[in-house]
Amino acid sequence: MAGSGATIRYEGEAGIARLTLAHGARFNAMTLGMWRALPEAIARAEADPDIRVIALTGEGEKAFCAGADISEFGEQRSSTEQIERYNSAVAAANAALAAATKPTIALIRGICFGGGFGLAMACDLRLARADARFRIPAARVGLGYGHAGVETMVRRIGMPAVAELLLSARILNGDEAYHYQIIHRLWSGEDFPALSEAYLTDMAGNAPLSMQAAKRSLIELTKHEAERSPEAVDALVAACFASEDYREGQQAFLEKRRPEFRGR
Repeated sequence: MAGSGATIRYEGEAGIARLTLAHGARFNAMTLGMWRALPEAIARAEADPDIRVIALTGEGEKAFCAGADISEFGEQRSSTEQIERYNSAVAAANAALAAATKPTIALIRGICFGGGFGLAMACDLRLARADARFRIPAARVGLGYGHAGVETMVRRIGMPAVAELLLSARILNGDEAYHYQIIHRLWSGEDFPALSEAYLTDMAGNAPLSMQAAKRSLIELTKHEAERSPEAVDALVAACFASEDYREGQQAFLEKRRPEFRGR
C-alpha cells in the first residue's frame, strides 16, 4: 500500500492485525500515499472476523513515526487545494483509527513526533519502549495547531500535557510521557518485545463482543454530550449477554480454564 519506498505493511495472524508504517529512510514519516492507505488497512482489519486487535507500529528500531514527510510538501501541499486535500487525508487516517470498532494499540519505539504523535493519540492504548521520544514541533516551524486537534488531545490526556507539548515544543522522554499519561506502559528495550507481544496476545483472547461494546462506549464519550448515543452502547451490551461467548465465559470460569471466544 502507498507509494514506492513508503508503505503501510499489513500482517494478520493469531487475532492481531499488525499495521507497520514502513518508510525507514525517513524515520517512517508519512507520505500522502501512506495517509490515504492507512484507512484502507484499518478497514481490512475491521472486515476480518478473525482479527481481534489492531496494532500500529513503525518499521525498524529508530522510530514509530517522525510525522508528515516534509520533503513532499512542495509538490503535494503548496496550493490551497493541495493543502485541503492533504489535511483531509490526515484527518481521515486519524479518524479511522479513532473510530475502529476493534481495539487499536500503538507500539512505540524511538521517535514519535508531530503527525506520528497524532496517530499514536488516535489509538486506544500506547505501549512504549524506554527510548521513545514524543514531540509536537509546530511552534518551532511556525505551524498553527487547529482547535479540533487540540480539543481531541485535551480530552485524551488533559490540559497540562497538551500545554507542555504545544507551548514548549520540546521533546518529552518516556518517563515524562508516562507521567503525563500519554502512554499506558513503558518497558525497557530488553523487555519491550516480549511484554508488548504478551499484551497484544492477551487482549486478542478477550471476548470480541465485549470489547466492541466497550469501544463504542469510549467513542461515544469523546463526543459532545448532545451527540452521544447511549442507546447504541446499550444495544451492544445486550448483545453480549445474549451471546454464545457470554455462556462460554461462565463455563470457562466454572471449569477454571481460559475461555475460547468466537465473537458470537
